[in-house]
Amino acid sequence: MSRTLRALRAAALAVALPCVLVAIWWFASDASTSFYAPPLRTILGRFDDTWTPDRLQDDVLPSVARLLAGYAAAGVAGVALGVVIGSSRRARAVCEPALEFLRAVPPPVLVPVIMLFAGIGDTMKIAVIASGCVWPVLLNTAAGVRAVDQVAAETARSYGIGGAARLRRLVLPAASPQIFAGLRQALSIGVILMVISEMYASSSGLGFAVVEFQRSFAVPEMWTGILVLGLLGVLLALLFRLVERRALGWYHGSRGARRKAGGGGA
Repeated sequence: MSRTLRALRAAALAVALPCVLVAIWWFASDASTSFYAPPLRTILGRFDDTWTPDRLQDDVLPSVARLLAGYAAAGVAGVALGVVIGSSRRARAVCEPALEFLRAVPPPVLVPVIMLFAGIGDTMKIAVIASGCVWPVLLNTAAGVRAVDQVAAETARSYGIGGAARLRRLVLPAASPQIFAGLRQALSIGVILMVISEMYASSSGLGFAVVEFQRSFAVPEMWTGILVLGLLGVLLALLFRLVERRALGWYHGSRGARRKAGGGGA
């Protein structure tokens, strides 16, 4: 099968289930007279009037900016701390109890606490997002660093490769698949915390817009906000997959080569 046919098949499979779900929603809700669950055609009919360019600029762009800022801060902190904790047995022994305690605290519970110290501006929202996104990145990074191949580590030591060179050429490349697994988990957590943080004393953002629609009983408009959130999540997931494939091209290539070699040997 050619590469083009494989790409077309993958694209068809990717859109098949969403299309089926939308069709089911359309026909199942078509005769609905419920105020709280309007037909999908009514929701889509309000979409263009609700999400105008001005509203996209006022609500969607600030949400995305906060999400990216908190996500980037969590990624940098998670990778840095994960490398330190994964590289040192003593650091793991000292930090593990505190990390388990902090990880067990749900990030939404911290929103009122963070508001006391950071106020109700963008700093609070970014801090909430970062506080939840950091854990999957940190834990996956630490696990990836601990799983570095010992033969490669000994080879690097025998050649005198240490310090920043060892980190750049051995540790981070070896741990990068698990680092990206943590970043993928953190992305979905970040979207959830973005919405939650904007529901607290906010004046803009997707979470704020959905709550405002709900409070004013604009139910179809509220549903359009939920659809925008879902579409935003899909777009971010696709962008992340593109970045991951480019960054881990060597890893997927080596796995494919091993799979072919195993198949050929069989």
